[in-house]
Amino acid sequence: MRVTNGPATRQRRNRVLKRAKGFRGARSTLFRMAKESTMRADRFRLVGRRLKKRDYRRLWITRLTAAVEALGMQYSRFIFGVHKAQISLNRKELSELAIHDAAAFAQIVDQARAAIA
Repeated sequence: MRVTNGPATRQRRNRVLKRAKGFRGARSTLFRMAKESTMRADRFRLVGRRLKKRDYRRLWITRLTAAVEALGMQYSRFIFGVHKAQISLNRKELSELAIHDAAAFAQIVDQARAAIA
């Protein structure tokens, strides 16, 4: 009797087809097209994870720029002052402070201004 790898092949195909569920047309039903589509989707997923980090950093910088300019300072001078004052808050934490606790953020801006002068 000949031994084949049929069950493993079927499992592999079903796994790919299950991942391709919801794709349009033959991409969700034909194994070869589903395999190509899921591989392509994986590449986009990887790129998306990288882009998400960039997008959030841009958002934090935009928020900080608006908050700092309202207090009469430039963003670049603010960041320079924060580093010089050795305040160990990152841009995410600073932007959250600017949104939720304006008084504390104003104190940080004053400390940054004093560190520059």
